[in-house]
Amino acid sequence: MHTPEPPVSAPEIRYYWEDLEVGSVMPLGSVTPTREAILDFARQFDPQPFHLDEEAARASVFGALCASGWHTCAMAMRLMVDHFLRYAASQGSPGLEHIRWLKPVYPGDTLRLQSRVMERKPMRSRPDVGLVRTQWEMFNQRDEPVLQMDGWGMFKRRTPQAAADAPAPSEGAAAPQSGA
Repeated sequence: MHTPEPPVSAPEIRYYWEDLEVGSVMPLGSVTPTREAILDFARQFDPQPFHLDEEAARASVFGALCASGWHTCAMAMRLMVDHFLRYAASQGSPGLEHIRWLKPVYPGDTLRLQSRVMERKPMRSRPDVGLVRTQWEMFNQRDEPVLQMDGWGMFKRRTPQAAADAPAPSEGAAAPQSGA
């Protein structure tokens, strides 16, 4: 798996809260985990037999050595940073609401990530920050979904004084628990 080097200087911010429109979908690149990368991650963070041993993996429900779901999340996070967050006025995240590992990820699978904006609202406690709920979807080379995550992100606002003009939160949407 190729890991791009971080930029020497901070890139110009292209995305503020106002730029993240509900319904928009952003492609975020792809990654192909190797057997060695899967083993390295598992040794350090998730040493279950089906992530570490070919024979044990064949005898498991997965049928072959596969990546930890947490490794899949980490690969998604790296793509998100490389292709979006490093260019965004991101202020972190109050957390995830849902995470689902839908299919195993095997060595040599090519994984593609996209992010969809589901909801956005101003942060009541910080008029210079807005909240955005996104759904991350990762697909393998057969376009089968392997990962789905939903969560909130916090982004600086380009025009904080517009807080009173922002749309109200969607009906029935769960609000994050971070002083919003």
